[in-house]
Amino acid sequence: MPVHTSFVLIPAFFLALTVASAQNSATFGYKNFAAEAKIEKRFLAVPDAALAGAELKKLTSEPHLAATPADRRTADYVAAKFRAAGLQTKIVPYRVLMNRPKRQKLEAWDAAGNPILTGLSKEHVEGDSFQNDPRAVQPFHGSSASGDLTAEVIYGNYCRQEDFKHLAASHIDVNGRIVLCRYGQVFRGVKIYQAEQRGAVGVLIYSDPADDGYARGDAWPIGPWRPESAVQMGSVQYLFDYPGDPETPGEASAPGLPDSARLRPGKITSQPHVPSLPISAGDAAPILQALRGAAAPTSWQGSLPFHYHLGPSGVKAHLLSEQDYQRRTIWNVIGWVKGQDRPQEWVIAGNHRDAWIYGAVDPCSGTAAMLEAVHGVGALLKKGWKPRRTLVFASWDAEEEGLIGSTEWVEEHLEELKHAVAYFNTDTAVAGPDFAAEAVPSLRQFLREVTRDVPGPLGMSVLQQWRVKSAGQLPAGEDVHIGDLGSGSDYTPFFQHAGVPSTDVSSEGSYGVYHSTFDNYNWFVHNADPHFLYLQQMARVFGIEAIRMANADVLPYDFVTYAHEIEAELNRAHRRAEDAGMRHLDFEAALTAAGRFAAFAQRAHSYQIRPAGDTARMDRLLRQAEADLLNPAGLPDRHWYKHTIYAPGKLSGYGAV
Repeated sequence: MPVHTSFVLIPAFFLALTVASAQNSATFGYKNFAAEAKIEKRFLAVPDAALAGAELKKLTSEPHLAATPADRRTADYVAAKFRAAGLQTKIVPYRVLMNRPKRQKLEAWDAAGNPILTGLSKEHVEGDSFQNDPRAVQPFHGSSASGDLTAEVIYGNYCRQEDFKHLAASHIDVNGRIVLCRYGQVFRGVKIYQAEQRGAVGVLIYSDPADDGYARGDAWPIGPWRPESAVQMGSVQYLFDYPGDPETPGEASAPGLPDSARLRPGKITSQPHVPSLPISAGDAAPILQALRGAAAPTSWQGSLPFHYHLGPSGVKAHLLSEQDYQRRTIWNVIGWVKGQDRPQEWVIAGNHRDAWIYGAVDPCSGTAAMLEAVHGVGALLKKGWKPRRTLVFASWDAEEEGLIGSTEWVEEHLEELKHAVAYFNTDTAVAGPDFAAEAVPSLRQFLREVTRDVPGPLGMSVLQQWRVKSAGQLPAGEDVHIGDLGSGSDYTPFFQHAGVPSTDVSSEGSYGVYHSTFDNYNWFVHNADPHFLYLQQMARVFGIEAIRMANADVLPYDFVTYAHEIEAELNRAHRRAEDAGMRHLDFEAALTAAGRFAAFAQRAHSYQIRPAGDTARMDRLLRQAEADLLNPAGLPDRHWYKHTIYAPGKLSGYGAV
């Protein structure tokens, strides 16, 4: 088993450490936290729940799909807020390939030739004032192929690898057929990839009430769950291959980039070759009810009021998807405050701004929280405060179409990002009251300390609330769960491509209207955060993350936790290899190197608790350790992804493996 040289090189950096004694600090990375505590106390007093609610209302006042005039208006709004806070600000455009639906249609007939579906239904419930806006786009899949075809339909459950294996074992051939999948379990692009690999000519994806509809509780407008007419839009780009502009993997698609630098259509590998449509449970029901053939297994049964069958007998469908692909302009908004001591060390905090329709939770709750964090930073700047490191706030565009805005910016700034010390992300910042986080292992303790010091709406710290919610649900020794970073939001290019240590924070709840027209301001105030107190909480968490990292005496990376996780994963891999009879694989060199990494990580940790001497040099060594976990050649068969420890799974799409 080959060993990546990072495991050998990292300890060499830590050999250079000089462990010095200094006053112990209660906060990791600080010699004496007292001065920083005063700065953070002033910041925490600024983010305002009512102002965050007003920002959310403004941001959700009209549909703002990426690259539309409304999207540009939100860019101008965010830029004005950045400038008002005292940030140097610019709007950064990119020209990227994106599709819009031109013509879409779905018809279906039963075995006797009787029509059972004559077109796609409109999203509708009684009493929602946002649902009839003519500016809202027809539900579609970003990155979908065009096609006009008629074929038999089969039911594929979640369209995971194991589901297609069951169809094959049941002697049901996917080739030449349309596959009806339900949302959930794996990223929607993986569903289409799995179907395409087996010869499917088209894919339909619907939201079953068992997963996010009335089987979970009251549907909107009574409760938070998805009504039968609601459609989940989303990108089906093959993110596990590469995100960003499909034509320019690894290179920024800045205005003026010549055509010769772009991939020709036949060379693009991040997009499906078969058409797909997102449909509602209401439109899927007549197709599922008319299907014949083998009965679906019990685990494949959803909550529509009849028993599901697999087909292919029973239903033939006509799927028309005509997509308009063009290079369209998108706009990132970047605001920054130059660091006074270490300006080359960037601390970046970001959230995407574009939405499929209104995007009250996804992403406007994150943008509102970020704007209130910026409001708090602005109040500090007006009192004369300056961060030690450069602080950057970013409002990304076209995240929904494939993490495009953030990816293009990262690809443009790869050289500068070698010195970036953290990227903090929030996306669906508030869908309810339950705090959640994902992070690189080296920032998990940092997150615990940040949430320890931020008050929540229930009279206790965010960390205390998090622990109460987690009680009894975690393995022994864990107080809160912090997940691993895979993909699915804007931390992906920072962590997976540039090796910038990253976190992603949110406040979760019963969020049934994801990526539909019902993710609007009315739904938010009725279900997610009526008094905007969790928006205020997330603004505080997001701001303290950025300020504390920007001001730290030495970077608060916990490589002890990181090293132990690497050792644990190697041991698990070793056991799996032995169980599979692969005893010829040699793990000794990797395990030995990981052990050395753990030993030197402990020495670094001792220094970080009592930082003294040349902390700038220590920062460089700590940052280089994460960079050394990148493989410049990339991962096998998907070279854009560089990180050798974590990547999104090829069969999950979002989840980290």
